[in-house]
Amino acid sequence: MPSMYAVSVGVFTRQLTNLLAQLEKAEAYAAERKFKPDVLVNQRLAPDMLPLSFQVQNATDHAKGAAARLSGQEMPSWPDDEKTFDDLKGRVKKALDYLATFKPADIDGSEEKAITLKRNGQDYTLSGQDFLLGRAQQNFWFHVTTAYDILRANGVPIGKADFTK
Repeated sequence: MPSMYAVSVGVFTRQLTNLLAQLEKAEAYAAERKFKPDVLVNQRLAPDMLPLSFQVQNATDHAKGAAARLSGQEMPSWPDDEKTFDDLKGRVKKALDYLATFKPADIDGSEEKAITLKRNGQDYTLSGQDFLLGRAQQNFWFHVTTAYDILRANGVPIGKADFTK
């Protein structure tokens, strides 16, 4: 198996970099079409789904949370107060900066580390590997994919290559 660092920080960094590029393409698209990119912040795929802002917030939360938990560090708490497109881009940059503080030695070897989470008010414990591959990454991928889908559904000219760079 690749190192825990590679499949956590490496994967999160790559995909958040892609997300930032998608947001920048959306901003350029808005300028070309003569609308304010901030209208995209509250767009959603369906009325009962949460908006783009939530997707970006949760993608960054799962990335920073996984890195912090696997390394044994305190997870930073960031307010979910992004209201503009610049705020969303800033949130992704902040997450990338945070991920850049980790080194392989901080996370490698955490496969069997006990990670305790809460679900419905109850504690449950997973190994580091099970947490990363079965919880953190799944949630991360859901939110970055949904963010991509919201942008694409709103006409932003992005495609598979923008998601898988």
